[in-house]
Amino acid sequence: MIDIGSVGIWQGVLDGHPASAVRETVAELDELGWPCLWIPETVSRDPFVSAGIMLGACDNMKVATGIASIWARDAMTTANATKTLNEAYDGRFLLGLGVSHHTITEWVRKHDYSKPLTHMREYLERMDKSMFKGVEPAVPPSVVIAALGPKMLALSAELADGAHPYFAPVEHTAVAREAVGPDKMVATEQMIVLETDPSKAREIARGQMAVYLGLPNYANNLKRFGFTDDEITNADDRLVDAIVAWGSMDTVVERVKAQHDAGANHVCVQVLQDNNSIPIEAWRELASALL
Repeated sequence: MIDIGSVGIWQGVLDGHPASAVRETVAELDELGWPCLWIPETVSRDPFVSAGIMLGACDNMKVATGIASIWARDAMTTANATKTLNEAYDGRFLLGLGVSHHTITEWVRKHDYSKPLTHMREYLERMDKSMFKGVEPAVPPSVVIAALGPKMLALSAELADGAHPYFAPVEHTAVAREAVGPDKMVATEQMIVLETDPSKAREIARGQMAVYLGLPNYANNLKRFGFTDDEITNADDRLVDAIVAWGSMDTVVERVKAQHDAGANHVCVQVLQDNNSIPIEAWRELASALL
């Protein structure tokens, strides 16, 4: 299994900046010693193309998709792209796959979202059987699944190398670890706001959380951990504080430790802001505190 270290960066802001700025940023993150950078797929850049750009701009850092959508390309294309990147860049690419959400899948991509779990199972099975006549990577690529509920977590243990939980409280990490077992990967995303004023910090957090709270996959998972419809609708303080580690750097370090103690092999921190600038200064400070 790929080694992505105990911490990493999860970000979606680089898609909003020119490729030249992406290369420059990735090179600095590599120099700072960050072991892994996570990139998403929604309606912006293709994550495999982006991963190639990023891997080519650094020497040591891994790049992981968090996540590549199974609705965006067929299983053979995904399997072969994953092998191509790993052969070209010394095994530094981790494939994170997900079923996304009905809004993007049905409204934007125009696919049927009625059986996402079944589709994920079949997709992984087809990937495993895909034909590839290119040069194989030295080590078989690793795959993790964006998993929150018990059935998707079970599939992560059965057919993948682990799970990549996103937008979940620390308590979920313990559930994920129990579900996938001791030998699989649990790579947990953790949102942070480096602001000590409670009102300002929670305002920034709520602004970024709003899109996720409107998605049933996330809302239903929060209900499993005791959050009510009203708390989710209003993004009340208890919910914000459970999802986002805000405050001083010490607070962030404590939350990352809590995630590790709950069973995460890897915690990828996502810096939340009220703009789309590249949070390079925050990433520098986090490197000093976490690496």
